[in-house]
Amino acid sequence: MLIDGEAIADTGSVLHTFNPANGTAHRPTAAAGEAQVDAAVNAAARAAAEPAWRDLLPHQRARLLSAIADGMQAQSEQLARLQMLENGKVWKECLAQVAGAVATFRYYAAVCETQGSEMPPARGNYWAMTTYEPFGVVAAITPWNSPLTMEAQKVAPALAAGNAVVLKPSEVTPSAALALGRIALQAGLPKGLLNVIPGTGVQAGRALVAHPGVRMISFTGGTASGRAIAQTAAERLVPVALELGGKSPHIVFDDADADAAVKAVADGIFEGSGQSCVAGSRLFVQRAALPSFIDKLATRARSIRVDLPDAPGAQMGPIATAAHRAKIEAMVAQALSDGGELLAGGKRPDGLPQDGSFYLPTIIGGLRNDSALAQQEVFGPVLCVLPFDDEEDLIAQANDSVFGLAAGIWTRDYARAWRVARALQAGVVWINTYKQLSISVPFGGYKESGIGREKGISGMRLYQQSKALIWGLGQG
Repeated sequence: MLIDGEAIADTGSVLHTFNPANGTAHRPTAAAGEAQVDAAVNAAARAAAEPAWRDLLPHQRARLLSAIADGMQAQSEQLARLQMLENGKVWKECLAQVAGAVATFRYYAAVCETQGSEMPPARGNYWAMTTYEPFGVVAAITPWNSPLTMEAQKVAPALAAGNAVVLKPSEVTPSAALALGRIALQAGLPKGLLNVIPGTGVQAGRALVAHPGVRMISFTGGTASGRAIAQTAAERLVPVALELGGKSPHIVFDDADADAAVKAVADGIFEGSGQSCVAGSRLFVQRAALPSFIDKLATRARSIRVDLPDAPGAQMGPIATAAHRAKIEAMVAQALSDGGELLAGGKRPDGLPQDGSFYLPTIIGGLRNDSALAQQEVFGPVLCVLPFDDEEDLIAQANDSVFGLAAGIWTRDYARAWRVARALQAGVVWINTYKQLSISVPFGGYKESGIGREKGISGMRLYQQSKALIWGLGQG
């Protein structure tokens, strides 16, 4: 791990990570306990209070962020391989995620240098000013499905805002975060400003969010863990940003461009083996268009090449862990027992390493929206198909979920797209596209999908607190 600029290899506890493509051990990583968490938070607090960082001008902080981006870009293939070996994403997607992480650091370098504050109109004989100041120590906790993306999305704006960061990556994918920490030091970031402490949620994560030196918490992961973190944050009265689960409705009206929609629906659920918070895992198709659409979609699902992540032409790699694949298999079995109809997939592919965690793109129809498969997040390549009759029926079904992260709409009728998009309870709605993501667009969820908005210009303000300065203009 990385604490106060020093590599710590011996903590008395070890994390073992595995390549999900073949089940082989990747490499052991030191695991943090309470002592290491305490050391990391204390180092971050000291670094945040240093005048050399606290008083650093915005354009100088921006220069450091740009240097980190340069370092990541120079090591893009190494970073992509670290992610691929631990979570099984295909090589092309890993490279794209490195490029996205680099772009995130560059974006927040620009935001840091150019974002101003406000001077509200006076309502008396005074001037009023608003300034924005860092919280101090930010705890950033990231998931295993897209570690490079999530770590950049938290670390870059938190540093741009003037904080120090203690980053706890998932115990499944610690290596990319450690590499980012080393790159930041090489780029000139003062020691202690980015500390990386791999460990389990039960030990390192719980100790981190409860530590009195942590003044803000940013978490991406499952809803149950997010709820526990929110409870601790509430007891401590510290702000928290939570990006949690989803069961996103992907909606196809009967006037949609069917071929474009089929491709987008397939990519939206099967890309990354469905291990995405915004995966379009509930497909709503207008009843008249359902039979032909499902035929095309099932054909496309069967054509997806499931292979080793670095195999030429691979479109889908393994599930990130064997344990998670077993969970997916159990949910599919339950759905079929509940009366679901298997339209594609539903099993492990042939011809791949038996110790790999592969699973075929799966489509299930014949269930109701209140079924377990339609309501619970699978976080895998499993699509639940549901019919709808009209807008009123659709909106009622689509919003009948504890989640509200994302949604997609396919229709040629832009007035209808506007009505439905406004009625959907989701933080992002794509219209005639899906999973079109941008660091410049705020992102977050409704309901149990989270609290707060990351990304965008306001994503830096997430890691700052405002202060009002009021200057009296009287004679004293």
